[in-house]
Amino acid sequence: MNTPGKQQVFSINGADDFNSIALQIFQHQAKNCTVYKQFISGLNIDISTVRSIEKIPFLPIEFFKSHRVLSTNQPAQVTFTSSGTTGITTSSHYVTDKTWYEDSFRNAFNLFYGDIKDYTVLALLPSYLEREGSSLIYMVDDLIKQSENPDSGFFLYNHDELYHQLKKQQDAQKPTLLIGVTFGLLDFIENYKVNFPELIVMETGGMKGRRKEMIREELHAALCNGFSVNTVHSEYGMTELLSQAYSTGVGIFICPPWMKIIIRDTNDPISTLPDGKTGGINVIDLANINSCSFIATQDLGKTFANGSFEVLGRFDQSDIRGCNLLIA
Repeated sequence: MNTPGKQQVFSINGADDFNSIALQIFQHQAKNCTVYKQFISGLNIDISTVRSIEKIPFLPIEFFKSHRVLSTNQPAQVTFTSSGTTGITTSSHYVTDKTWYEDSFRNAFNLFYGDIKDYTVLALLPSYLEREGSSLIYMVDDLIKQSENPDSGFFLYNHDELYHQLKKQQDAQKPTLLIGVTFGLLDFIENYKVNFPELIVMETGGMKGRRKEMIREELHAALCNGFSVNTVHSEYGMTELLSQAYSTGVGIFICPPWMKIIIRDTNDPISTLPDGKTGGINVIDLANINSCSFIATQDLGKTFANGSFEVLGRFDQSDIRGCNLLIA
C-alpha cells in the first residue's frame, strides 16, 4: 500500500475520501511509528481489524514529551517545541518534511480567509518571539512573508507602534489581520482603544502565567470592546499538530478537509461519543503523516452535526498549554 502524498491529502473531497486516506495513513503509521506501534500493541489491537476511523486508537499527546514520535527514518528538518513554565516537560514535534506544514497552513488560510496577499498581517506574539522552536511563529512568519506587504510584521512590546500601524491600516481601509497571544492583546487594549470594525482580531490563546485565565465569553467581550469589532476569531492549533482549525466567532471551530475531530468517552478512551456530547478531543491530522496523525489531546469539547466543534476546557491536572485557546 502506497502512503498518500500531499496532493492526495490536501485535495480531499468528502468523508469517504477522508476516511480512505486516513485508514491508509493509519496502517502506515501503525507499522512504522515505533511508539505508536507499541501503544497499539499494549491495547491488544490487531491493526488488520481496524476498518473505520472510529476504531483507530489515538496516541495520548503526552508521548510527544517523552518519545520521538516519527513514522520515518528521515532526519528532522525542524523541531517544534511547546511553551512551558519552569518544571513542566515540554513537547517536541520532529518534522522531517516542513513542506507538509507549510502546505497545510497556507492551504487552510486560503480556504478560510482567501489570498494572503490581500492582507496586512500584524502579529502580537511576544512570548513566542522570546523563545525558539515555536510552530506558531514559523507559521505567522511565513504568512507575513507570503503577504508581500511591507506593513506586515511582528510586534514585541512596542504597543505604540502597533497602535499607529492599526490607525494607518484603518485610514487606508486595508484588510488587516491582527493575530495575537491572549495576554498580549489584553495588555494592548488596557492602554489603547481602537475603533476598527473591519479588523480581523485572531487570538491564539495563552496567558503564560501573566494573567488569570478567563472564560471565552469574558475574553471575547473585552477584545470586541477594545478593538470595536463584532466578533473575535480564534485558531486551534498546537505543537503536536501540523494543521489548524479556525473560528470566525463564538468559539465554534471548523477544520480544513484533511483534519477531523472525534470526541472520546472520558471514562472509556477507546469509545467515541456522538455529536453534542462532551468528552475528550481526539484529532485526526493527516498532515502529520511523518509523525502520528491520530492524537488524543488533553482538551474537552463536543462536535456538531456539520463537522464543527467547540472547545470547553481541559482535563484536570493537564498542563496549561500556550498555543491552545480557550477555557470556556
